[in-house]
This record gives sequence, C-alpha cells and structure tokens, in this order.
Amino acid sequence: MEINIESERTDDGIAIITVDGELDLYTAPHLKENLLAALEDDVTKIAVDMTGVHFIDSSALGVLIGGVKRLKPKGGRMVLVSTDENVNWIFQITGLNAVFDIYSSREDALKSLA
Repeated sequence: MEINIESERTDDGIAIITVDGELDLYTAPHLKENLLAALEDDVTKIAVDMTGVHFIDSSALGVLIGGVKRLKPKGGRMVLVSTDENVNWIFQITGLNAVFDIYSSREDALKSLA
C-alpha cells in the first residue's frame, strides 16, 4: 500500500499532518509515528489533513482516537480535514463525527484551532 505523510508546523505551533493515500492496517503505523512525534514535541493542537484519503479502516480510526486520548490530558485538540464522502460516512456511522470536528478545508480547520 502506498501512502505519503508529511508533517509541518505553523507559526502558531499547530502541527499539520497531511495524509495522501489509503489509511489501513498497513499504513496506520506511519500515521501513528507522525502523531507521536508531534505529541513528543509538546504540540497541543493538531490538524490532520486527509483530503487525499479515499479509504480508512478501523486501525486508522484507532490511531486517530489514540491521538485524541493523548491530547486531552494536556488540554489539546485534534481536528480533521476530509472531503471524501466515503471517509466522512465512516466517521458518521461509527459516531466518531461526535469526537472529531471535521472540516472541508484546511483553512477552516486551522481557524478553529487558533
């Protein structure tokens, strides 16, 4: 499975993790590595840009939930950017759309974290 994950920081200290490809059992560990790296740098605001993701499975959902659990004690927050109907549907049927704020643009997601 092919995946591309890039991490960057804004001037405000927000970590942006951009994911392009399928998020599944084989690629979820790469996402986890990027999330953990941001958390180790004491980042408390993370935006995961998944506009390039068209498939997500339960292992990747678990990684995202794990990130939220690690952020909560620090008063942190994670938001997602997703435009794919199938990916958004997965968040809806699992009820995770109540856990994550999901935005249709990176700009809106970053504004919500400011």
